[in-house]
Amino acid sequence: QVQLVESGGGYVQDGGSLRVSCAASGSTFSFSSYTMGWFRQAPGKEREFVSVIRSRSSGSRTYYADSVKGRFTISRDTSKNTVYLQMNSLKPDDTAVYYCAAGPGLILSSVQNGGAYAYWGHGTQVTVSS
Repeated sequence: QVQLVESGGGYVQDGGSLRVSCAASGSTFSFSSYTMGWFRQAPGKEREFVSVIRSRSSGSRTYYADSVKGRFTISRDTSKNTVYLQMNSLKPDDTAVYYCAAGPGLILSSVQNGGAYAYWGHGTQVTVSS
């Protein structure tokens, strides 16, 4: 089993920045071998892909939704088993609950599909005021 705990959400004004974190743990969990993704869900909307960082064997490549490209940056610290999402130039449309997800070595065609991930955190609220 893998446990994911998000933190760092909060309230920020339009144009501001926040960094959310996801700490991963598990008795047999090999952090670097997992694909780590961020998804979000706004009130009344479906969950949507935000960003992903692939496993080390896949070059730790990163991908972003078009809506956040150039504003958000995903990274991972293997020494802390933690993945981060740095969010800059935040907009009110970014308001959502942000979820961290983990999947063992997902293929590229599946990384934007939430159903491909085996483990999920409980989410952290990000609110951007206008």
